[in-house]
Amino acid sequence: MNPIMLPAPRIRRMTPASLLARELRLSLRHGADTLAAILFFVLAASLFPLAIGPAPETLGRLAPGIVWVCALLAALLPLDRLFGADLEDGTLDQLLLSGMSPAVIAATKALAHWLTTGLPLLLAASPIAIMLRLPPETVPVLLAGLLPGTAILSLIGTMGAALVLGARRGGVLLPLLVLPLAAPALIFGVGAAEGGEFARAPLLLLAALLAAAIPLCPLAAGAGLRAAAE
Repeated sequence: MNPIMLPAPRIRRMTPASLLARELRLSLRHGADTLAAILFFVLAASLFPLAIGPAPETLGRLAPGIVWVCALLAALLPLDRLFGADLEDGTLDQLLLSGMSPAVIAATKALAHWLTTGLPLLLAASPIAIMLRLPPETVPVLLAGLLPGTAILSLIGTMGAALVLGARRGGVLLPLLVLPLAAPALIFGVGAAEGGEFARAPLLLLAALLAAAIPLCPLAAGAGLRAAAE
């Protein structure tokens, strides 16, 4: 008697748009992750006036570096769950079998991270900079640097989260991998805010870093996803 052959489960075909919509729905359902990143950003920046004193000249001079460092650390918080939950429940395998390349999956995840974490941090940076006594004419330059800067952080963070996926103590390895790679964006972003009339060159360098990260980071992240799935 021949055994009954069950039909193979159908793999739902997804597109980058449907994956992005899924990620945004999940972020709204778990809004505490975004709220935690913003609260960390605000609280960490608020500690600096207590540590270095309320002198406006000192705070204004250090404000760009404070904002950038706090934004970088806050952007790391949601990265641990970027692929971890999908790997645990089998969603990652379904995504890899859905017809999208791993690089496209990683790029979509990076865009979702920027929309749910990088963009809120960018919006919160202006009041934080004003609180730190940054001169009002410097705030637009700071935000102009953070716009590509937060996108770079999302791309590098997504790459790092994919490369350490499935590794032992991946949560410890992730900051050690991401922070050195994000250092050039930090240097150029702070340099633009402090450069005054010479801010154009650091901003162009930030744009060049973003142009390089857009193709390279998803490719590296895709290789990490394939390795984790195998």
